[in-house]
Amino acid sequence: MRILITNDDGIHAPGLAVLERIAHKLTDDVIVVAPETDQSGVAHSMSLNDPLRLREVSPERYAVRGTPTDCVIMGVRHILNARPDLILSGVNRGANVAEDVTYSGTIAGAMEGTLFGIPSIALSQAFGPTTGRMGILWGCAEAHGAAVVSRILDLGIPPDILVNVNFPDRQPEEVKGVAVTVQGKRDSELMNVEERKDGRGLPYYWLTFARRPFAPGHGTDLEALSQGRISITPLRLDLTDEPTLTRYAAAFG
Repeated sequence: MRILITNDDGIHAPGLAVLERIAHKLTDDVIVVAPETDQSGVAHSMSLNDPLRLREVSPERYAVRGTPTDCVIMGVRHILNARPDLILSGVNRGANVAEDVTYSGTIAGAMEGTLFGIPSIALSQAFGPTTGRMGILWGCAEAHGAAVVSRILDLGIPPDILVNVNFPDRQPEEVKGVAVTVQGKRDSELMNVEERKDGRGLPYYWLTFARRPFAPGHGTDLEALSQGRISITPLRLDLTDEPTLTRYAAAFG
C-alpha cells in the first residue's frame, strides 16, 4: 500500500512527524508532500495566481510553497509515478470539528484526495485549556492512529466521502473508546476581531477565536471529544441540502 501524507501546519510540524510514524505502521511505502509554511485556515484553496516551488527535503519528503490542496495535486500529478492507495492529512495541531471543517486545510487535503477518487482521511489532535498548544498530547494520536485508520480501511470509504478523525485531549490510556459522530455546531460566535497599534500608532487587526462556553449536541464530534472519545465523522463532498432543494423546486415550478 502506498500512502501520500500532507498537512496544513507545514513540513516541519510535529504532527506531521506523528502521522509519518502512524503511516509506517501500515506500510513501508510512505511519501510526504507538505506545505513549506503554516497554511492553517486556508480551507480548500489552491494557488492559481502564483507559481508553486517544490523542494525535496529528504528522500520521499517534499515541501511545496503552496496550500495543502496544492500539495495533494503536486503529489498525485507530478511527484508520484503511480496513484497512492491512501491519502492521510494531519495530524493537525488542534481539533477540526463542527464549523472548523469549513476552514481547515487539513480537511481540504483529504477533500482533494477524495476528488481524485483516492480514499482519504484527515486526522487531528485536540488540545484544551490545560495542555494548550505547546503541551499537545501527540501520544494519543500516535498510539491509536494506526488502528483507527486500519479499521476504517477495512470497512471501506465510499466514493465522494472523506473521513474526519479527531483524537481527544487525553493520554492514550485515558481514551474512552471510539464514537462515530455527526458534525457538530457550536452555539456561540466563533471569531473576534482584535485591533492593535503598530510602532507608528497605525491600526492593524488579528482574527482571534472566541472561546465561549457551549453545550455540545448529542452524537456530535464535539460531544465525543468532551467525553474523551475518538471521533470519526464521514463527510460528503456533495453539499446539496435535499429538503431545501425539493422545496425550491416545487416553488419555482
